[in-house]
Amino acid sequence: MKTIDAPSDQIVVTPPYARPRRLRRTAALREMVRETQVHVEGLVQPLFVLPGSGVHQEISSMPGIYRYSVDTVVEEVRRLAELGIRGVLLFGIPDHKDEIASSNYDPNGVVQRASEAIKREVPEITVIADLCNCEYTSHGHCGILKGESVDNDATLELLARVALTYARAGVDVVAPSDMMDGRVRVIRENLDAHGFQETAIMAYSAKFASAYYGPFREAAESAPAFGDRRSYQMDPANRREALRETALDIEEGADIVMVKPGLPYLDVLREVRDAFELPLAVYNVSGEYSMLKAAALRGWIEEERAVDETLLAFARAGADITITYFAADFAARARRR
Repeated sequence: MKTIDAPSDQIVVTPPYARPRRLRRTAALREMVRETQVHVEGLVQPLFVLPGSGVHQEISSMPGIYRYSVDTVVEEVRRLAELGIRGVLLFGIPDHKDEIASSNYDPNGVVQRASEAIKREVPEITVIADLCNCEYTSHGHCGILKGESVDNDATLELLARVALTYARAGVDVVAPSDMMDGRVRVIRENLDAHGFQETAIMAYSAKFASAYYGPFREAAESAPAFGDRRSYQMDPANRREALRETALDIEEGADIVMVKPGLPYLDVLREVRDAFELPLAVYNVSGEYSMLKAAALRGWIEEERAVDETLLAFARAGADITITYFAADFAARARRR
């Protein structure tokens, strides 16, 4: 027992029996006992594809993220594969928009052509196609309108039609993000009926009406022309409803479920992980990316450490798959370690 002489008091310090700090003493010890790891193989890089050729256009609100044409997206996917990335998530930006999103189910649409080219040139990459209509409609909403409301059941037919063109183009996973009721069942039934039993569905099961989507809407040119999407995306206050939505998607045939956004909904992510055994994805969305980038560019945070901590939070909360605009940068750094 040690004592410290002080002017008026004698301080007694009894050495602790347990010393957790022993295992934090060196980098090697910390790595040896680390409970959670971020695996590059579990990261998915979102990519924005538009018509044309030779396009490599930076998105102003998302520094370091670009729009690509089909030829340049193949080059980017080849680079990602060399870094160890195993999956990409495609978003299309068409040159034609109308009220029924006809460019979305065009067999020669931009996502369909990009998928065909990627699977031909980089076949080992898993191609996931976001399945929604907001980028393709003239009004910017996620389905067919009836007045100023989205008609749930009319939109289901449209989603199934699009899913079939994606599957025919070689897409490995279709990812409905529209939040229409019953869409997973209708998509699954139609994929199966046309011989695409192997095409997987990654459902945006708990997609919240979030303020964190702003930069994406610039990137994908998908802001609604009027109103908002709160009548079909989830209320941020509702945790139990997220579990119900996820359970419904699983019952309807989803192969992977998702929580979106990521950081404001880590509690939901953890509860979904505890409640269900299916592979679980999380989307580290555009606003989360842009906040970190903006702070890093101003020297307010250390970008690499902040990114590592963010991705680790998703893995610790239970995510098997993390969709993130940081995937390529993280993978490049992982190769250098």
